[in-house]
Amino acid sequence: MQIRELTTDECRAMLRATNLGRLACVRYNRPYIVPVYFDFYVDALYSFATVGKKIQWMRTNPRVCVEIDEIVDRFNWTTVVVTGRYEELTKSPAHQAARKRAYLLFEKRPDWWYPAAGKTRRSEIRTPVIYRIQIEGLSGRRAVRDPDKLARARPAPAATKAPHWWSQVLRPLQGPPSGFK
Repeated sequence: MQIRELTTDECRAMLRATNLGRLACVRYNRPYIVPVYFDFYVDALYSFATVGKKIQWMRTNPRVCVEIDEIVDRFNWTTVVVTGRYEELTKSPAHQAARKRAYLLFEKRPDWWYPAAGKTRRSEIRTPVIYRIQIEGLSGRRAVRDPDKLARARPAPAATKAPHWWSQVLRPLQGPPSGFK
């Protein structure tokens, strides 16, 4: 397997190709991670939630991290880590353009307001929050199977049999050899 670092452009391409990631935040030296849907545009991830643990924690400590991945198998995967700063997009004139951008991004996705505004068992009023993560850092890695090593690692047909000592271990489980009374 070969693992290599992704370029910034490759990281950005991965962010454009997906809408699901894991958001990590910290409060009182305790980590919290939760799946989130987002939309990527230029230098930020835009998302929507209702006030709850995630929003409360990010309001307390705006330094966050988002991880996305694409996993084919243990030898073929890509992962991108975004570090950044939470910014709530309020109804103030200063955030008007960013909120409009968020709505335009969200409208491209059916049911964009799920799961944040979906029905919950609790009957309380859910206060909507539109926010973005201003990207401060991007890194990523990609693993691919090395075809040369794979060809060399394939065992010869005779080597596919269990070693002799293994048959000694299994014999008590198999019962006496055939023809033995």
